[in-house]
Amino acid sequence: MPELPEVETLRQAIEPCIVGRKIVDTAVLKQKIIARPQAETFCSALAGCTITAMGRRGKFLTLQMDSGDTVILHLRMTGNLLAAPADWPQEKHTHVVFSLSDGTQLRYVDSRGFGRFWLQTAGEQDDFSGMAKLGPEPFDPTFTAGYLQKSQQNRRRPIKECLLDQSVVAGIGNIYADEILFAAGICPTSPASTLRLKDWRAIAALTPQILQQGISYKRRTARQHLEGTGKKYSEEAFLQAYGRAGQPCTRCGTPIERTVIGGRSSCYCPHCQPVPGRPKK
Repeated sequence: MPELPEVETLRQAIEPCIVGRKIVDTAVLKQKIIARPQAETFCSALAGCTITAMGRRGKFLTLQMDSGDTVILHLRMTGNLLAAPADWPQEKHTHVVFSLSDGTQLRYVDSRGFGRFWLQTAGEQDDFSGMAKLGPEPFDPTFTAGYLQKSQQNRRRPIKECLLDQSVVAGIGNIYADEILFAAGICPTSPASTLRLKDWRAIAALTPQILQQGISYKRRTARQHLEGTGKKYSEEAFLQAYGRAGQPCTRCGTPIERTVIGGRSSCYCPHCQPVPGRPKK
């Protein structure tokens, strides 16, 4: 699933190609992708609207219209957006196409078809997409050690599960949770209630740094994004823990270990991130 850095770099690549353009037509090729309202209503409501901004909240993307309406999108597992000329070959699994006034097409492509669009009309409360339930952004001033400690210090669940909980902090997924905890020297299986203030301070300080690093590594132009059909990201050589099970730790050389937390694979260094109650390797 795309995490905050992937969603943000997608926003940065697409936004200049669509802002200020009018939606001439919307074609929905897979009806279930439009979660709210009905696809026909969704298309008619957007006809003639001009896109004024493209935003991001956690893993959600938003398109603001001059009408005051907002299109909300969650990419889920394999969703992607492409800004393409009308004569550019259409990707397989293209489910929604917004035709814009300058000839550009904003295309939603999703091989597994789990992504969803919602239309929030002007003045309407969003109680349907789930975006209102998100915790603070990692870059927000409210995301502090004090906030984390106060909200999680009595929780017995593993700290990695806390970071994956979108109501605690928005945008972190499996990859960056591993990277944050590696940088902080905290075992992902550690119960949140066992963490000390210095641990919460490390998480609060390192989270925006590591996410920004991910954004910088993955940043690309709209043309690069289109030519790679949105799939070719920069090499992820900067990853220190995620996906490196069995490989030597970049700090100490100890083999990275893999465990499963909440049904998800987790990688960590048993020396740099000692398991609670187990001697360092």
